[in-house]
Amino acid sequence: MNENVYTQFLEKHGVRPTANRILIIKALVAAGRPMSLSELDSSMVTVDKSSIFRALTTFREHRLLHVIDNGCDGVRYELCMCHDHDTDSDIHVHFYCEQCRRTFCIDNVPVPPVPLPDGYRPTTANYMVKGVCPECVDKR
Repeated sequence: MNENVYTQFLEKHGVRPTANRILIIKALVAAGRPMSLSELDSSMVTVDKSSIFRALTTFREHRLLHVIDNGCDGVRYELCMCHDHDTDSDIHVHFYCEQCRRTFCIDNVPVPPVPLPDGYRPTTANYMVKGVCPECVDKR
């Protein structure tokens, strides 16, 4: 993606495209997997942690992010590629490696439907599988 695509992505969601916000989106895309605030901070030497946090908060408010709680060591962030503010069509499985503590998107595995009682209206789901990633398996 080039910078114009990032700018259009932000504008489409009603977010002003600042230099820091574009850098944060680039970092999330470049990682190719969900990242924690600390991982983003470590990978971005030109943007301070508080600016990253503020941008992530703005992105979350405008439904630009999936916030993934892995149940172990905090949350990870990834761009949400859905452009609907009412429902999330970008729901997919995540895999948390208990060895390297990274979280991966598993796009080609369908999330099973969850039948909810009458009156409940889901907007998103967080489907997490835990285990050991192929890279860590190979290191053994």
